[in-house]
Amino acid sequence: MRVEQINNRLIDRSIVRATSRAPQWVIPTVKGALLATDALIAAVSFAAAFYFRQGGPVFQQPGGEALVWSTAFAPYGALVPFVVLIRVLALRYQDLYRLRGEFSFVDDGFRVFKSTAIGSLLIVAAAFLYRGGFDYRAFSYARSVFLLDFLIALASFYAVRLLVRGAQTIFRQRGINLIPTLVVGRGPEAAFCIKEMRERPSLGYRVIGVVESGSFNQGEAEAPLAYEGTSPEMGTYEGVPIVSDFAGLPEAIRESRANEVIIADSGVNSEALFDVMIRCGRRRGVEFRIAPSLFNCLPSKTEVDQIGALPMIRLFREPLSNFARGTKRISDIVIASLTLVLFSPLWLLIGLLIKVDSKGAILYSQERVGMDGRIFLVYKFRTMRTDADSEIHRDYQRKFIAGHAEANVGDDQRPAYKLQNDPRITRVGRLLRRLSLDEVPQLFNVIRGDMSVVGPRPPIPYEVEAYELRHRKRLDMKPGLTGLWQVSGRNRLPFEEMVKLDLLYIENWSLLSDLKIILRTVLVMIRGDGS
Repeated sequence: MRVEQINNRLIDRSIVRATSRAPQWVIPTVKGALLATDALIAAVSFAAAFYFRQGGPVFQQPGGEALVWSTAFAPYGALVPFVVLIRVLALRYQDLYRLRGEFSFVDDGFRVFKSTAIGSLLIVAAAFLYRGGFDYRAFSYARSVFLLDFLIALASFYAVRLLVRGAQTIFRQRGINLIPTLVVGRGPEAAFCIKEMRERPSLGYRVIGVVESGSFNQGEAEAPLAYEGTSPEMGTYEGVPIVSDFAGLPEAIRESRANEVIIADSGVNSEALFDVMIRCGRRRGVEFRIAPSLFNCLPSKTEVDQIGALPMIRLFREPLSNFARGTKRISDIVIASLTLVLFSPLWLLIGLLIKVDSKGAILYSQERVGMDGRIFLVYKFRTMRTDADSEIHRDYQRKFIAGHAEANVGDDQRPAYKLQNDPRITRVGRLLRRLSLDEVPQLFNVIRGDMSVVGPRPPIPYEVEAYELRHRKRLDMKPGLTGLWQVSGRNRLPFEEMVKLDLLYIENWSLLSDLKIILRTVLVMIRGDGS
């Protein structure tokens, strides 16, 4: 393999921006049209199954008035809303609205089959549990209707996917709307990756730039070396422009507008890679993939897939799937809204007590660090005097995060990692903190989407400045009003234990675990085990 120094460092990254990209509204529009089509198919296939099995009309028009369900179809018509909802959710659960990246007609077929089968089972369950309400509680549904509905829906859903995927293939063969991708490294794996994606545009990728895994410090011994396939005069590798070194990867992603990054060099530092993922992952909608030989920097959540003949390991840029994240968001909005409305008289009483007890505003706002390091304002009932100095807390938090022994203001039998007898706290403030009622206004942050009901504790910016790299994993999920740490020892646990509990929650999230934590939080509040 030929080795030489690269003389031309890199080109203007903006030049490699992918052309022939569809406008941003196109993909959401296609997904919306696909969802509407699926909803229509769900309703029509159910009506068609009834028609072929029973032979009677689906609609009738009594006295020349508006169309209504026929008398024979009415019990089935009462199920149509459930049928449509179940079918769409089942398709969504199988990720059948994903248009990004490579696809397989066979894999799509399996997913359509699974979603249709699961949907049919749920429809049958809904039919025999709901029975169209009280009007048809004695009605006996024909089982063959549900069987026919399964077959018609299966064929129809897959036919639609064939049409959509066929259109995608045609556009990709013409180089339209391919995913702009950066490849990190210039070894054999990188060369194979570039060639495979160039020769098979149907995979859906276009390599727009190569990123050197080393440094572009010219004249130094550690300057990057050119491998076979590198053109040092033109600053290219395998015909693809070299746009940056690894230190400049975040800027290269921003300026080239890349949507994916493939790590194809085992020399990439795992901590540096993690830092780039934190800075550029969800914030810019960038996915990271890694060659299977690079197991040393894998997070605990990974997914093995394939791009053509290229085996890849996908790094989860999301700790939750889209479906799980949507479920969590809906539950957040419902719980926060109900809590705010149902207990509004209590919130008004707390506000009055704060106003009477000390001078100042009822609510207190403070900058906190949310998911991916985003800064937002958190709202709390004011529990401190207006002239309180934050330096006391700042100094303590540095010791707490660093694990200093003096951070434990208790003893070995009853450790306490919290400032005791803080002179800044008001009389009402102590009561609110003991009952954890000072954090209730954060429900507005939940509704706004800055926080979740359950999640890691939202840190203050100066706390994050003291974090080590592994601690930043806490920022992979929205912070919460309560969390596993709050109900598992809270101020009796050192910082490292708090981080472990937060990561345990993030890696093993489920809606059931959220409900358990919420119930445990209520018990903690009743016992007065707050701060």
